[in-house]
Amino acid sequence: MIELKKDALVFSFPEVHQQAELKIDFQRTLRIPDDDKTYPLPPGLGRFPLRHVDDFADKVPPAWMEHGGVMLPMHQSEAMWLMFDAGYVPRRGPYPVAVKIATGKIDAVTGNDWSDGLHRDPQDYVVPPQQPWLDGYCVEKGVIRQFVAMPLGAGYSAEEQVTGEAKYGGLQIAAYPMKREVFERRFPEQPEMELSPEERLLTCAFGAPPAGCDFLCESDMGLAPGGRMTQDIYDDPFDIEDWDISHTSRCFVHIANSLVWRAITGRDAPTAPPTAEEYTRSGLPWFDYYSDSGSAVEGSSVLGKIKSVVHMGKIKGDVPLPENQSVEPSNVVDLRAGLKNSQVREGRF
Repeated sequence: MIELKKDALVFSFPEVHQQAELKIDFQRTLRIPDDDKTYPLPPGLGRFPLRHVDDFADKVPPAWMEHGGVMLPMHQSEAMWLMFDAGYVPRRGPYPVAVKIATGKIDAVTGNDWSDGLHRDPQDYVVPPQQPWLDGYCVEKGVIRQFVAMPLGAGYSAEEQVTGEAKYGGLQIAAYPMKREVFERRFPEQPEMELSPEERLLTCAFGAPPAGCDFLCESDMGLAPGGRMTQDIYDDPFDIEDWDISHTSRCFVHIANSLVWRAITGRDAPTAPPTAEEYTRSGLPWFDYYSDSGSAVEGSSVLGKIKSVVHMGKIKGDVPLPENQSVEPSNVVDLRAGLKNSQVREGRF
């Protein structure tokens, strides 16, 4: 089952386990410069608004109704990243869910055409919570090219560069939960902590879940490869047989440009984010993420060959990305550097 909750997609598999759940946020962010330098992680600037396609059946293209799903607005050359949040099982931990991400039915990890199921050689999916986010196309080991919105049919999208066609656009997402018996074997119950009534009340109030608390046409946009960013796509630490292929949900996420969004919904799209230069000049933080949870997959040979938006623009004699000045991030915050996977980071008081 897929639900739209507070501008997030929630994939849930109650027939497998009550906490077999994955929430995906589509985050607005800075577009990093497309200059062949490799940048750290830019910040999240809040969720894109999501709406059911069916709620606007008389205004969206017929192809959107055929694919169903949801839609979101993006300005041309705006960037996005996906944040994953796995369901939590008390005394066992997060419930793993394998998720495939494609743009225009081109897999963002392998560059291969969309196919149902999960494949390991090469790995065509990511595994939250080990993979906390995905910012773009896996072009090298430890490097992605940022997801950047461009008009479908202009030749910039990954879909058009790989297939030569502008047919689908948007994003395609499929989720597969871990088999329940595998989860219970791999993540045995831990002893319950004995809490006083006061501790139990405080813990529930602040949201932690201890045991015992109940709780396509001219309007289409595609995603194209933008600037280079440091990001590992982690190798699946489990066996391919651990995933429950018999239970899956998939969703088509359509992207409307900001003007079409207003025509369809009657509401303005969020204002365009600041440029990377403006953000950096203000002294605001960029981020570097460290995890000891696994090794990174090799980059896709297919995706490594596609051209970035700027490079494609040079071939076309066009300037597709305004305000593409290089920057030197000076305020880079190390997230979890030197910490073990279970270790809590102590911040400033």
